[in-house]
Amino acid sequence: MAADDASPAFTPDGNTVYFMRGTERGAAVMESRRVDGQWSAPMVAPFSGRWRDGDPAMAPDRSFLVFASNRPASGVGQALDTVRGGKRLAGQGMNLWQVERRADGWGEPVRLPDIVNTCNSTFAPSIAADHSIYYIGCSPDGVLRPLRSVFEHGQYQPPYLVTVGDKNAQIRDVAIAPDRSFMVFSIKHEPSQPYRLAIAFHTDDNWSTPQDLGDTVNGGTHNMGSQLGCDHRTLYFSSDRALPAALSGKTSKANADHMWRVSLAPWLARLGDRLVAAAASCMAG
Repeated sequence: MAADDASPAFTPDGNTVYFMRGTERGAAVMESRRVDGQWSAPMVAPFSGRWRDGDPAMAPDRSFLVFASNRPASGVGQALDTVRGGKRLAGQGMNLWQVERRADGWGEPVRLPDIVNTCNSTFAPSIAADHSIYYIGCSPDGVLRPLRSVFEHGQYQPPYLVTVGDKNAQIRDVAIAPDRSFMVFSIKHEPSQPYRLAIAFHTDDNWSTPQDLGDTVNGGTHNMGSQLGCDHRTLYFSSDRALPAALSGKTSKANADHMWRVSLAPWLARLGDRLVAAAASCMAG
């Protein structure tokens, strides 16, 4: 069974990446390190491997990582269930968990509080420099929407709705710039439409009208899992778009989702030199 790869989260120096690898049977957060210019074979991250884990997001200062998991709140017992379309789905729930970075590696994962995990369909985190978390969760009306929880006084605050796009837009997988100057996300308006990647900029009023990234970027039947590279201007995402001819015969994962990247420079020109410092310290490949 071909595995899907998604949501690469880089350390600030670009030399370590965490990403989700999964099939219908399960998923885990994987880790790979760059050694002498080459990426090591991915291994299951030390905090993953037992439950269905995914959507890793790295804090810009590398102090912690947040990921989605179906593990029970206590860490023991049955995997989380969720309800979609009035149907209970066994083991397919997701909550956000946080794991702290220590000098000798990673600590033990801790479930984020109920004020963040408002339901068992909470996923796709992205972390700003102020440690606020953007994610997809249940709004008060029970619909999955992009939310933001601010981190103040040592704890997460009640989330609020991130209003971007028109009222009929379905938004998924927000990738927030560390300074919150822009975000990239997947968007569609009708269930039958594919999710397409778009970008919006922070304004005095809130967020600008989403700009579609175009057909060159948006290929295949879906484009999901937005993540920014350590330079904050390279976009990584997952898609089932066709592989280049040079690669199509070299992988057994021809029908799976692969990770792709594209420079956001054409869209970020309006931000001037604000991203130069981050790019100078990043080596992500």
